[in-house]
Order: sequence, then structure tokens, then C-alpha cells
Amino acid sequence: MEQKKKTNKKFIIIIAVLVGIGVLYGGYKIIHSFSHETTDDAQVEANMNPVIPRVEGYIKKVYVSDNDMVKQGDTLFVIDDQDYQVKLEQARAGLAAAESQLVVAQASIGSYKANAAASGSQARSARENIETAKTRLWRASNDFERYKNLYENHSITAQQYEQALAAKEEAEQQLKIIQNQQKASNSQHNAAVSQTEISEKQVTVASANVKSAQANLDAALLNVGYTVVTAPIDGQLSAVDIQVGQYVRPGQSLFYLVNTRDKWVVANFKETQLDKMRVGQKVIIEVDAYPGEEFEGEVTAFSPATGARFSLLPPDNATGNFVKTVQRLPVKIDFTGNNDAEKLDRLRSGMNVLVDVHLK
Repeated sequence: MEQKKKTNKKFIIIIAVLVGIGVLYGGYKIIHSFSHETTDDAQVEANMNPVIPRVEGYIKKVYVSDNDMVKQGDTLFVIDDQDYQVKLEQARAGLAAAESQLVVAQASIGSYKANAAASGSQARSARENIETAKTRLWRASNDFERYKNLYENHSITAQQYEQALAAKEEAEQQLKIIQNQQKASNSQHNAAVSQTEISEKQVTVASANVKSAQANLDAALLNVGYTVVTAPIDGQLSAVDIQVGQYVRPGQSLFYLVNTRDKWVVANFKETQLDKMRVGQKVIIEVDAYPGEEFEGEVTAFSPATGARFSLLPPDNATGNFVKTVQRLPVKIDFTGNNDAEKLDRLRSGMNVLVDVHLK
């Protein structure tokens, strides 16, 4: 009987100890919840840049393999550039031809401008000669009228009368000649001016052709440069599965370059946990892959919408029966400078973490 009492007493002590531990743990969790918010719905994130060629062609050489570490500017692979070299030479020839046409057009402008200036000078000289010829004709006509009256009165001889008539007719003929010369000079001047305007338009067109040919050359140079695909940032390659001779197209995602320097955590907190959370609060981060190690972080941003709104088929509560579910909001947490750089380098995008936000 005494043995049974002793057994019951031990059992009661064990139960009491377990209850005490449970009460203490529950009390700790309650007190902890007043100044902390935690979630295990969190992962390490990093930028994953897809490596995408800008030109099409067959891969000529591959310089990297899966999981290689690369620096910005390192050559990843090369596309066969023979077709692009041919197009480059065509663009250079097109530019040379366009520049030659521009030189010819500019030279023709100078010639036509010189002709216009010369014909304009001749027209001005003809106008001045016309005035002189009109003056001579006026004097010859007056002399003829006087000699005519004198001849009718038999005051002068027939020879003198004929001389006055000849002088008058000569002045008239000279005026006609000069007027015809003026018309010809004006016609030549107008033609030269018209040709100059046409040449100026041809120069404008030739200049535009030069710019177009230069643009084609620049594009051809860019395409030749695009055949060498380089790393845009420092990082580590992943899912490299390309072979020499493989045909690639612009916009085709071939593999990924993961930025190993910039990492952060995205934690999905319940909407009921966000009341006291603020930007700048301290965060303790525990990584499942490395138990016992802690990282320090800081709340830096809250998502503008819940995760459900970014899903492929966001729920629409207005179209059916409504069931209220607690939503989760992504919160960005950056690692602070107090962390060990070597330990941070071991973290990989997608790793699960537990975050503890210090509210005070």
C-alpha cells in the first residue's frame, strides 16, 4: 500500500512540473507577444537576372558552366557574328556612298550659286544699259524731229536729214538689243536660282541619307557587339544548359545570374500582426539551414497589397459566397551591416527563415 502511495506521489510531482513548465512557457509567450511579432512564412530573396541574348544566331563558344561565379563584364558565351560582320560592311559602304552624294550635291550648289550671281550681275548691267540707251534714243528722236522740220523748210540738205534718221533708227535698234539681253539675263538668273533651290533640297536629302546610313552603321556595330554576351553584374550562374551550335533568339531566357551580394527577406505577416509594426524596427532572423545562428535585420518596406492580390487568379468576394480568411502582407526586411559577411554569403535565395520583429 505504501508502495502505491509513493508511485502516485511521483506521478503527481511529474505532472506538476510539466504543468509548471507549460505555465511558464505560456506566460513567456504571452509576455513576448506584447513586444514581438513572429512568423515562419518567410524566405531569403535575391535578384535573379535572366541572361537573354539581343540578337539571334548559333552559339559559337560557351565560357561558363553551371554554378560558376562571375564578375561584371565577364564573357558568358559568344554568338557566331559572320552574318553581322557582312551587314556591318554593307552599312559602311552605304555610309560612304551617302557621303559622296552629299559632297556632289554641295559642289553643285556652289556652281549654281556662281551662275546665279553672274547672271544677276548681267541683268543689273543690262538694266543700266537700257537707261542709257533710252536716253540716247530720246536725244536722237528729238534731233530727228528738228532735222525733219528743217528739211521740210529746205533749211538743211538731204544728207543731214538722213544722218539724223539713221542715228534715230540706230538708237532704237540698240535699245531693242539691250532689252533682249536683259530678258536673256533674267531668264538665266531665274534658271540659276531655281537650280540652286533644287540643289539645296538635294543637299538636305543627301544629309538625311547620311544620317540614315550612319544610324544603320551604328545599329550594325551594336549587333556585332551583342554577339558577345557578358555578365551585367557580379553573381553566380544557375541552370546553365546551353551548347555550342545551339540556335538562340532575341528575348529567349537561357539561364540565370543570381546577385549574391544583395539579399533580403520577405516575410508574410498576417494582417492582424501589422498594427504595431513600423519601418525601422529591429528584426532577428533565424535560418532553417543553419540552426543556432542568428542574423540581424531591419523592417524597410510594406507591400502595397496583400499576397492574394498578386496571385494569378486573385479572389473576387463579390462573385460567390463570402468566407472571411486572414490575409497576409509581404514585408521586406533588409540585413543590417552588423552581420558577418561570410555567413551572409552562405545564404541562398529561397531559404526558409523565422523572423522576430522587435516592436519596441
